[in-house]
Amino acid sequence: MNFQTTHTTCPYCGCGCGILLEALDGSLMGSQPVKSHPVSQGSLCLKGWSSHEFVENEQRLRQPLLRKNGRLDPVSWEEALAAAAQGFKGVLDRHGPEAVQVLASAKVTNEENFLLNKFARAVLGTNNIDHCARLCHASTVVGLAAAFGSGAMTNSIVDLENAKTILVIGSNTTEAHPIAGKWIFRALKQGAKLLVADPRWIQLSDLADLAVQQRPGSDVALINGLMHIIVKEGWHDKDYIAARTEGFEALADKLEEYPPDKVAAITGVSPAKLRRLAEMYATHKPSAIVYSMGITQHTTGVDNVKSLANLAMLTGNIGLSGGGVNALRGQNNVQGACDMGALPNVFSGYQPVADEAANTKFSQAWGRDLPKQPGLTLTDMFPAIEAGKIKALYIVGENPMVTEPDLRHAEAALKKLEVLVVQDIFPTQTAQLAQVVLPGASFAEKSGTYTNTERRVLLVRQAILPVGASRPDWQITQDLATRLGYPMNYSSPEEIFAEIRQLTPSYAGMTYERLAGAGLQWPCPTPEHPGTPYLHKDRFTRGLGLFQAIDYKPPAEVEDGEYPMLLSTGRSFAHFHSGTMTRVSPSLHQEVPTGYMEINPEDAGRMGVEDGEPVLVSSRRGEIRIPARISHRVDRGVVFIPFHFAECAANVLTNPALDPVARIPEFKVCAVKVKRLAA
Repeated sequence: MNFQTTHTTCPYCGCGCGILLEALDGSLMGSQPVKSHPVSQGSLCLKGWSSHEFVENEQRLRQPLLRKNGRLDPVSWEEALAAAAQGFKGVLDRHGPEAVQVLASAKVTNEENFLLNKFARAVLGTNNIDHCARLCHASTVVGLAAAFGSGAMTNSIVDLENAKTILVIGSNTTEAHPIAGKWIFRALKQGAKLLVADPRWIQLSDLADLAVQQRPGSDVALINGLMHIIVKEGWHDKDYIAARTEGFEALADKLEEYPPDKVAAITGVSPAKLRRLAEMYATHKPSAIVYSMGITQHTTGVDNVKSLANLAMLTGNIGLSGGGVNALRGQNNVQGACDMGALPNVFSGYQPVADEAANTKFSQAWGRDLPKQPGLTLTDMFPAIEAGKIKALYIVGENPMVTEPDLRHAEAALKKLEVLVVQDIFPTQTAQLAQVVLPGASFAEKSGTYTNTERRVLLVRQAILPVGASRPDWQITQDLATRLGYPMNYSSPEEIFAEIRQLTPSYAGMTYERLAGAGLQWPCPTPEHPGTPYLHKDRFTRGLGLFQAIDYKPPAEVEDGEYPMLLSTGRSFAHFHSGTMTRVSPSLHQEVPTGYMEINPEDAGRMGVEDGEPVLVSSRRGEIRIPARISHRVDRGVVFIPFHFAECAANVLTNPALDPVARIPEFKVCAVKVKRLAA
């Protein structure tokens, strides 16, 4: 018998925990934590402990599929790649490069996302490339870049231990990012104050020094209200504001419009609690802000993020250990996918496609004149398909048939495509609609790098051979490019990483050899640079931090007589994203086998709904049948549904209304009605 262990990186949330994969005779047997890992330090969450379980599942795609006579039939790689290339070439010839779109992936490696960025721009000739950051943290990239000059988490996960106060807002940290939650617990043991603001009563609310439940979609009013009090009481950091920021006067004028009584009427948080929140955050420094999709997934997502940036700068909590504005990224490599240019407006390293110097640099490196006009976002892609502008779509490691808002509308659009090529590890709901399905390799079957939520680039190491005829995604994309007349001949992910370093200043000082231990946090511009644990130490990336006066705007859809309740969506502790990997994991499936709707006991009593019985939930976009779970975690008038479950998909109901700048949908608020179903 041959027993091997391989040190690699977890494929789930953005914490990037270290995992030892155990293999016996080439088959995975278990997952163990890594004590030396800088973030997880010998800990794993339930998903991490179970990370080996989905890899060799019987449902894995083991060979390419091609639609023939309405059915997806197994074919050779030769036939599948020829069909995919022929499909793309036909659309390019008939309609031009703007008729093709690429969806990259927050789950594949940096090297693979970099190649997809290159494939879209140099091979297809379009900037129509995006990925699921558009659905989770597009608001973060835009909002923090506007305020600070860099759209990433400012500090490190372990640095939370150094905070004296931690404000968690719009993040169910212990369920969605459990190892980040561990570092919050460490801070609490050392006497830190914990503040929680979330429309749902989460686990951290029970541990908080003060927890409030603001009304869904009222975050800007809440934050403006806190800042109003901080300025009135003189708790703001005047020296920091004078030395390191601009725009304070306009912000101060705007804050006059948000006295506690007005904010209480909008948010449902009493003036007394507002004052306590403001005082604790402002006077027990350093203070860290931790947030996630409860802040970003709104039509005002960018405003929400800018408001948090305002709050942190107002109190001098940016550019120091234990402080910061810390966006927890939802997936293992969503930070890396953004870094690698899997976005419609930038090359790798956030170098704008419209910038003459950047465009010239990449055009020369790749030997093609590259397009300068930013492409379509993921959320603008669906209307473009309906309008007949997008004819072909290449999806790698994404499942929009579960993750898109207003799913019925998304399905109708995907069915209108002339060419749909899906590259994945399972036959997802989206793959079922494709003409060509290409089987990729999982995290355990390939090498490369991920970049976690704190900008730490970590090695991914191959533990076993790919199942069946599946292949690493970089090899598939490379072969497709070659068939489309642009030869790619990389021999390894490390060779691709060498090109990333050449073209991406924030990664320039990294090598696989340097990453082999604890990884490195960008920016890391030279081979001698130690990496950057926290950003904006002496100056902001943009020079001075920019205060922005933000007005509260209500959600795009609020409750009314026809739809009297508000729906919010989120994660379950046992599952991840569209459930593709977790729902085939026996350990995770038995924890939460299907979806559910949380409803307040008073609302349930009024409707006569019993715990566990099915109800019909409907919005202006559709309806689902789902079991009710009576819970005090949600307030009266609010229901909560996790979005992982295709059979009772929350996103049948959600509103596709978008933030006007980040183009992110409003997953966190829409109007619904709940109806009890007769037994």
